[in-house]
Amino acid sequence: ADNTAVPAESVPRVTQTEGVDVSSHQLNVTWSTLWSSGVKWAYTKATEGTSYKNPYFTQQYNGSYDIGMIRGAYHFATPDGAGGAAQADYFVDHGGGWSKDGKTLPGVLDIEWNPYGDSCYGKSKSAMVSWIRDFLNRYKTRTGRDAVVYTATSWWTECTGDYAGFGATNPLWIARYASAVGTLPSGWSTHTMWQYTSSGPTVGDHDRFNGAADRLKALATG
Repeated sequence: ADNTAVPAESVPRVTQTEGVDVSSHQLNVTWSTLWSSGVKWAYTKATEGTSYKNPYFTQQYNGSYDIGMIRGAYHFATPDGAGGAAQADYFVDHGGGWSKDGKTLPGVLDIEWNPYGDSCYGKSKSAMVSWIRDFLNRYKTRTGRDAVVYTATSWWTECTGDYAGFGATNPLWIARYASAVGTLPSGWSTHTMWQYTSSGPTVGDHDRFNGAADRLKALATG
């Protein structure tokens, strides 16, 4: 045997803090079970476009908070509908706001493949970047916080031309169902959160925050 190999446990590794994200597919969530399994944070879908509200939002958003988790809300973007600013307003007005209580994460812009049609919602790369910028600017104006951007590198490359202009301000939540995060979109040197698996309807998708619990609280506090 080759005894010169470095034991894996001696390689420095940033502590990851486990989280989940849920939507109406999960119905009423049993937060106590997730909490006891080590889940410390959660994002709940609040809105989509300017007409959809998650009917389970209150149970999911308040339930995760009440059990002790740090929690936040996300907006599923439909850029072929209303403008970015209008969707940010709808999000903030229906659960996507932020309060400095140490347990509320900044809101998320979920921007990814169109489940209803063309991947890029019929938008050119420059028009998509403008839509995203309008959303992020309005969210910042309304809440004082920079929203988190949830996306996948392949979608970002295809639909924004791998635009690099948001990495300096907006935390990245990267979706990649693999053993490693892989290549990040341009502009981000690191990810803040990683959605690493989709676990089906009962428990939601599983995520890791790229840091220890104190860093998660710092993101919440702002």
